Amino acid sequence: MDSRDEVRDREICMAAWDGPDNPSGAVAPPVYQTSLFAKPTFGRFVAEQAAEHENPVYSRGTNPTVAFLEERLALLERGEAAKCFASGMGAIAAVLAGTLKSGDHVLFVNTVYGPTLELAEHLRRFGVEHTALPDPPADIGPWIRDDTALIYLESPGTMLMRVLDVPALAAQARRRGIRTVIDNTWATPLHQKPLTFGVDLAVHSCTKYIGGHSDVVGGVLVGSREAVREVFYQGHQLFGAAMSAMEAALVLRGLRTLPVRMAEHRRNAGAVVEALAAHPRVAAVHHPAVAHGPDEALVRRQFRGYSGLLSFELEDGSFDRVARFMDALSLFRIGVSWGGYESLATSPQRPGNGDELRARGLPPGLVRLSVGLEGAAPQIADLERALAEV
Repeated sequence: MDSRDEVRDREICMAAWDGPDNPSGAVAPPVYQTSLFAKPTFGRFVAEQAAEHENPVYSRGTNPTVAFLEERLALLERGEAAKCFASGMGAIAAVLAGTLKSGDHVLFVNTVYGPTLELAEHLRRFGVEHTALPDPPADIGPWIRDDTALIYLESPGTMLMRVLDVPALAAQARRRGIRTVIDNTWATPLHQKPLTFGVDLAVHSCTKYIGGHSDVVGGVLVGSREAVREVFYQGHQLFGAAMSAMEAALVLRGLRTLPVRMAEHRRNAGAVVEALAAHPRVAAVHHPAVAHGPDEALVRRQFRGYSGLLSFELEDGSFDRVARFMDALSLFRIGVSWGGYESLATSPQRPGNGDELRARGLPPGLVRLSVGLEGAAPQIADLERALAEV
């Protein structure tokens, strides 16, 4: 039987449109395909423009279709407010570039999405420093500086899927008055709710599981009303990475089936993980479902379920071996991104980039899989055929 929280999450995901002026009883919200919203009086225009974070004035700021999606996502993540963006990187950039100042320091904990670190490198030009801990130590205290203004987490981490003790890290940051942000895309708000652990802001790429159909790009930031309002004015309005009404409608469509799709992703990925772990040509599998020791206890405490993103290591990994494996795949397509209905494969392996991989804490022969919805039996058969070619 589903828990009370799971029932609540399903209701949030599947809520019908309940906006005003709906004589037809439409269950999906209207797509407000408009750039601006005219007001009946100048006084009302001035008043609403002064609080544009909650009033539709210009669709670069607030749009009713987008606002309905933001309301759903805030409820799902157990936050007070949310702001949607044209991409996940739009949300991340709004936090990093919009709220930090020259002289601030950011601490990145775990293997973090590559473009996020690329943006951090870019911000060095403007006096914002950072430290990256791809293989986080048990105690990050020595890495926190007096000028650390933000601790940025990703759990599970990119590629190796390591899990962090998020409540402990959030508590440590809060004691020192440091804001925390977590990329929660892997777990979705269904399987991990970092705001309930004390994290200040959660970001998601809605392109992935929340959208779920590989036909829309978007992002969202969720947190307290005060924190989201700050990012709205300093990072969203000024940078212009606004989600359109049509994109919001597509993400809302994906949200309605998110609980059903995630259950299937979990079932398929669980079977794939077991098959890979038993295969003689696979050196290691990385997914929270196979965590051991202290990590297993963290997973039980922090996650209500798993997604379908995992990685594994080929034995004697090299670019040629990885390329042979990838080219032998049929059902799994080679491509970026993840979280859609289709199964995908990629690898950070490139000709002669061994030193770079080691610097990033990544083993050679690493392959990342996004396990889709085609079913575990054909997925495993495809992987076994490709492994036979290695």
